[in-house]
Amino acid sequence: MAKQDTHHVVPNPDGGWNVKRGGGQKASHHTETKAEAEKIARGISKNQGTELIIHGKDGKIQRKDSHGNDPYPPQG
Repeated sequence: MAKQDTHHVVPNPDGGWNVKRGGGQKASHHTETKAEAEKIARGISKNQGTELIIHGKDGKIQRKDSHGNDPYPPQG
């Protein structure tokens, strides 16, 4: 998947959480809580068929959720 096929929930250095498109500089949404940002990002990701990447306060990836064409779907 290309970078623009992702949405990220990332901490904002000034407080709160941002939702950003992969490769983007500006946040499309800003919230006070991570849960709010995840809810918004999940909706966008499902609507646009992109991969959702959730980051922790340290900026490291905590988990991913694919809403597009998963090249490696679960078996069984």
